[in-house]
Amino acid sequence: MKKIIRKRVLVPIIALTFLAVGSSFKSDFFEIAKQIEIFTTLFKELNMNYVDETNPAELMDTAIKNMLEGLDPYTKFLNEQDVEAYRINNAGEYSGIGALVRSYKDRLLIVEPHEGYPADKAGLKAGDEIIQIGDIKVADFEDNASELLKGANGTSIFITYKRQNKISSTTIKREGIEVDAVPFYSMIGEKTGYIVLSKFNAKASSQTKSALIDLKGKGAEKIILDLRDNPGGLLSEAINVTNLFVAQGELIVTTKSKVKKFNREYNTKNKPVDTEIPLVVLVNGRSASASEIVSGSLQDLDRAVIMGARSFGKGLVQRPLKLTYGTQLKVTISRYYTASGRCIQSLDYWNRDDNGKAVRNTQFNDFTTRNGRKVQDGGGVLPDIEIATAKTNDLTKALLQNNVIFDYATDYHYGNTLSSVDDFKFSSTDFNNFKGFVKASDFSFETKAEEAIKKALSGSENDFLGPNVNDSYKNLLANIEKGKITALDKYQDQIQKNLEDEIVKRYFYRKGLYSYYLNHDDAIMAATELLENESKYTGILK
Repeated sequence: MKKIIRKRVLVPIIALTFLAVGSSFKSDFFEIAKQIEIFTTLFKELNMNYVDETNPAELMDTAIKNMLEGLDPYTKFLNEQDVEAYRINNAGEYSGIGALVRSYKDRLLIVEPHEGYPADKAGLKAGDEIIQIGDIKVADFEDNASELLKGANGTSIFITYKRQNKISSTTIKREGIEVDAVPFYSMIGEKTGYIVLSKFNAKASSQTKSALIDLKGKGAEKIILDLRDNPGGLLSEAINVTNLFVAQGELIVTTKSKVKKFNREYNTKNKPVDTEIPLVVLVNGRSASASEIVSGSLQDLDRAVIMGARSFGKGLVQRPLKLTYGTQLKVTISRYYTASGRCIQSLDYWNRDDNGKAVRNTQFNDFTTRNGRKVQDGGGVLPDIEIATAKTNDLTKALLQNNVIFDYATDYHYGNTLSSVDDFKFSSTDFNNFKGFVKASDFSFETKAEEAIKKALSGSENDFLGPNVNDSYKNLLANIEKGKITALDKYQDQIQKNLEDEIVKRYFYRKGLYSYYLNHDDAIMAATELLENESKYTGILK
């Protein structure tokens, strides 16, 4: 009798559940259809009746960008050119001039010419400003002018550029460019191999595997994997790189979404290269996404010691969804969780402060690695051993973002001669010269304290404070400004590290920089020392 009653009760409950879900689905569908109809009508009437001529494409582009702006910075609308750039970035191959270029409104800045490629052959240097491409002046070009540098293999472009206030011109013949995921690997001493993995494109796991096998063939019994400044890339390649060091069938990452089909568990599928070789992974604040999947899961599985500085903290997964006319929506579909179950997402884009900025996580949850070590979520991957020079701070970030370090390296390059990377030494005199360069430049950045004080000064209640308080506020602001120059000394180690990196690249390209690292980089030297101390290495993991 009880069973019959249960069935009778259960059926209505199930029916009600489906009814609720169905009603919810219909409600969402109706709301979406309603808003689309409102927008379509508005868009049509606006373009037909506005007093001046409108550009429908520009209006729509603005509408889409503003709509997505309230979400996260990784959800983006990709036009046809963006789709091609996205494909190239993942494939690691394109046709162009072979240089890292930064786009501004009125110019293109050569950030780094790649050794042996067309820009380098044509004599372009980091710091050169491209002001005209063919007949097109960059300042007059409304779209991203860097697209003009790309083109069919073997075609030529005539460019005009400015270097140290002098205008010059050259012709560049485009070539097929291959972007290596592993731009450098080498032995450090007789038993330690060093691999730089700079991006997770389609070549990442195959090139890392080749480097690992080659180094083992040369006698490597320990490995340093450098993921510093690696912004991430393909999730599948992150799984495959991790798989080189862990057994087949290991859970590496889980993705969780509101869409059921995007909820997945990713396990290693291939035969590993070496599951026992001692391994150190280097990360810093610019190691993100796929880099954090590799470093975080290797940490969770107690397979590697992580060294450097706290990573960026991107725990979101994107997927390109095809739209009409060759466009796509690159949309955040899920969060990912490393082997221990933690999500390392640092910024909360769905809860913002009064200024509309994403809130940084401050409350962390504890998780445990396979051996029971404590790790935490919510703030990137925290290294097992932190390296002071790998850390960053607001001042160093501002110097980098405002090109102050870059511009100083440009001036240094044209004022000094270096014949060998071994001859380079950044002296205390050089750092004093840099401080003078900062003082003479128009560099400025606002600290949080300044922001709060200026906000207090601009408030309506400020009238009640009186002139003495106002003067005190202004004196405090002046002292903070002076303190910024003093802060250059406080953060000299981190700033000098970035200066040295930028300067060495000017003379000896990126390959020369990695060679310089082998004997001068604090993190690499600390990792090498740790790997030579077997008991300390195993002690950290246990």
